[in-house]
Amino acid sequence: MRFRAKIVDLACLNHFSRLINTIAKLAKTCILRLTVCKLYFILSDKVANGGASMWCELSQGNFFDEFQMEGAAAEHNEIYLELVPENLSRALKTSQSAKAVKIKLTNKHCPCLRVAVELPSLSSSSRIVTHDIPVGVIPRRMWNDFREPSVPDFDVSIYLPVLKTMKNVVERMKNLSNFIVIEANLSGEMNLKIETDLVSVTTHFKDLGNPPWASEDGCQSSAQGRDLESMTEACIDIKKLQQLLIAQQVNPTKALCNIVHKRIVHFILLHEEVSLQYFIPAIA
Repeated sequence: MRFRAKIVDLACLNHFSRLINTIAKLAKTCILRLTVCKLYFILSDKVANGGASMWCELSQGNFFDEFQMEGAAAEHNEIYLELVPENLSRALKTSQSAKAVKIKLTNKHCPCLRVAVELPSLSSSSRIVTHDIPVGVIPRRMWNDFREPSVPDFDVSIYLPVLKTMKNVVERMKNLSNFIVIEANLSGEMNLKIETDLVSVTTHFKDLGNPPWASEDGCQSSAQGRDLESMTEACIDIKKLQQLLIAQQVNPTKALCNIVHKRIVHFILLHEEVSLQYFIPAIA
C-alpha cells in the first residue's frame, strides 16, 4: 500500500485545514478511506446504539496538486486508515502560511501519516516541519463496516435556517434540557422545542422550503397524499446537535435535514466540493 499527496495552493490548503478541523470536532477517531478520486472521513458509531454517524466525502482533485495511491490489491484499489482527526488538525495548523504540504503514508516503527509542512524562510532553504500521525490500517475483511450509510425513507425533508442562528438558539436551549425536539412539515416550517417539567420553549422557523426529492417514477415520493401542515418530529440529544453546529468551519452552500418520524434526523451539508452527512438517532 502506498499513498502520497501534495497541496501547494494556499486557498485549497486553508479549506482542507478547516474541513479537518470540522471533522475533529465531530469525531474523536474516524476512518479515512482513500480511493483514486476521493477521500472519505467516516464515523460509524452504530446508530442503533445511540451513537451519531458521519459520512464526509471530497474529490481529491479539488484540493491536491499531486495525489498518488496504490491500494491493498489491484481489484480493491482502496486504503482504509483509522486515525485521530485532532492530530491531523494540529499538524495542519502550522500550515497557514506554508508553501506546500506533503502527506505520505509511512511505516517506520508503526504505520503513520507523515505530514511535512514547508514553511517560507528568509534564507534560500525552506524550513520543513514534519508531524508523524499514528494510524491503524483496517484489514480488507472489515471494509464492509464502513460503507456509506443508507438514507432512510424520510417523512420530511426541509432546508435548514441559517446555521449561525440555529446554533445560537440551540446553545440557549442546552442550558434547559439535554434533549431537543426537531419537528418540520412539508410547508417549509420547522420548530425547535424543549419541554421539561418546569419550562416549555419553542422557536419557530417559517418559509424554509422543502427540497424537491423525486422518487424513481418522477413524482414526489414522500409528499404524496400527505397533509402538508402535519408535523414530523424526532427527539434527539441536544449535545450532538450542538456539536454539529459548532463544528461548522465553512458555511455550507446548502444545508438540509431529513426526519424519519421518531427514529432519526439526517443532516446533509454541502459546500462546493465537500458533502457532509450526519445522522443523529432519536431518543425514544
